[in-house]
Amino acid sequence: MSANLNLTVLGAGYLGITHAAAMASLGFDVLGVDTNPGRVDQLNRGELPIYEPGLGELMRSGLAAGRLRFSTSYPAAAAFGDVHFICTGTPQLPGSSAADLSQVNSCVSALAPLLDRPCLVVGKSTVPVGTARRLAAELAAAYPGAELAWNPEFLREGNAVADTLAPDRIVAGVTSSRAEQILRQVYAKPLADGTPFIVTGLETAELAKAAANAFLATKISFINAMAEICEAAGGDVRALAEVLGADKRIGGSFLRAGLGFGGGCLPKDVRAFTARAEELGAGRALAFLREVDAINLRRRARTADLAAELAGGNLAGAGICVLGAAFKPGSDDVRDSPALDVAQILTGLGARVTVYDPAAMDNARRVSPDLAYAATLEEAARDARVVLLLTEWPEFAALTPGRLEGIVAERNVIDARNVLDPAQWREAGWEYRALGVTTGTGATVHQD
Repeated sequence: MSANLNLTVLGAGYLGITHAAAMASLGFDVLGVDTNPGRVDQLNRGELPIYEPGLGELMRSGLAAGRLRFSTSYPAAAAFGDVHFICTGTPQLPGSSAADLSQVNSCVSALAPLLDRPCLVVGKSTVPVGTARRLAAELAAAYPGAELAWNPEFLREGNAVADTLAPDRIVAGVTSSRAEQILRQVYAKPLADGTPFIVTGLETAELAKAAANAFLATKISFINAMAEICEAAGGDVRALAEVLGADKRIGGSFLRAGLGFGGGCLPKDVRAFTARAEELGAGRALAFLREVDAINLRRRARTADLAAELAGGNLAGAGICVLGAAFKPGSDDVRDSPALDVAQILTGLGARVTVYDPAAMDNARRVSPDLAYAATLEEAARDARVVLLLTEWPEFAALTPGRLEGIVAERNVIDARNVLDPAQWREAGWEYRALGVTTGTGATVHQD
């Protein structure tokens, strides 16, 4: 294996583009491969097909330096790469909770017959435990000098560049010291900066991503379960979350009650983890994750119920302003978006819904073409009877009642992300509602 490694990145989706650009910025020569010719041409022109802060500049820098290029050719990848990273998607199977591994399987099937020199194939995609061992056997059967490792990604959309270049940990699932040393070489820069390098077997590395996402989803759904209790008992979930977060054993991260999680990772990973546990005969161990998922989905229905209450119990023909389409701020990803889901529920109840999002409008239109979309926040809010803040973009979190004065038809706001100051809106004459905050509560949380 050469001291100067050439890297290929197989799959030019969100993960693949980020990993390819980041590896090029670390000084490696990188070939990104995707089966979509249009996307490959777009990337080679320096045009980023997704919204991710800082990624476009990083990619264009790699292209300009000649360290990064994209291709549709698997033969070119096999000839070029010393290390091949699998970065294809693993969406949820239609009609099932299980993961769809067709992209990962196709990637390995296309690469394996072309390998003719020693190399390391590294899986980064999120897969059910047991997948890596099967793929390792397939690679070894095709070419004995091809070894497999598993190196799960832990990217947060909106922070993907930093999470790749300065991760909080690197997990290396390997079967040999050779594979470990190659991964140490690939990640020499973050390791020199102090990033922990955790060496495991293949199965533990696969479980690492699934377990991490399951834990985060559980923490989110726990505080949203407490929001349900607060609504029933007259409590304030924001104050409760502050109390819980002050306990160092718990911590405040992922304890913001609200509309819940969405996106292309947590929902489908939680479901796939549960499905795989059942296949292994260990379904009872993860049975609680079904309730985690159910709690998360109930928050969406509850938000629609609040909108109906504020509209007088009848949404037919009511103008509704929805602020947010992306599943989280800093992203244009609308996969399993709670915001769009609520918008669709309200539309089904007869409301006239208008959506505005700073980054995700094009993707939202493709997924939900039946909704109305506005070019500005003010346009979305015009003549609205209820304003719903569903994605906590900074622009929305900074929204004040004065900005909507004379625009809305009625002063009703639902803060589904618990980011607004209730006192400010109520003092301005607005009916303010939030998840986990009952009417009359919700004073600004503070510490002395």
